Amino acid sequence: MDQTGLMDRARQGDPEAFGVLVGAQLARLDTAARLILRDPDLARDAVQDATLRAWRNLRGLRDPDRFGAWLHRLTVNACLDIARKRSGRAFEVQLQPLHDAPVPDPTSRVADTLYVERMLSAVDPAQRAVVVLHYYLDLTLPETAAALGIPVGTAKSRLNRALHAMRISVADEPEVPAVAADTEQFA
Repeated sequence: MDQTGLMDRARQGDPEAFGVLVGAQLARLDTAARLILRDPDLARDAVQDATLRAWRNLRGLRDPDRFGAWLHRLTVNACLDIARKRSGRAFEVQLQPLHDAPVPDPTSRVADTLYVERMLSAVDPAQRAVVVLHYYLDLTLPETAAALGIPVGTAKSRLNRALHAMRISVADEPEVPAVAADTEQFA
């Protein structure tokens, strides 16, 4: 069945049709929430909260074709609500790829994950949301702005500030010396 038919059924109270609509978006919502909140349990809570809000307010959605963007916006808002409530507390990040691509060297994957974690921790949740939606979910800036309910100019400035802060955080880190100390023993 097409999305319009599913939307009509869901608006009439069919939970199975709503489940199909949400199921198509669930992996992306979970990934976005994990990257914004940096905690898998909180991410699940945010996705669940957003899904519940969507179910309750589905009749208020004017354009059924915008269901995915609307659901992303609800998820990001739920993430930001949770982040505000938990501000100042430490978070952990657990990145999971959207697809299973073969990784030849497991240590490089760990290094990449730690690198991205450090960079994302340098920005506040509102800026992190723009980075996640734009780069990890491949939304255009206008789509990102629509998902967040902000003007495109605001999305651009948040993205710019986030990238700048991420560059500074990585540039400020001291470089790890090469393994030269260990090689001197064998010389």
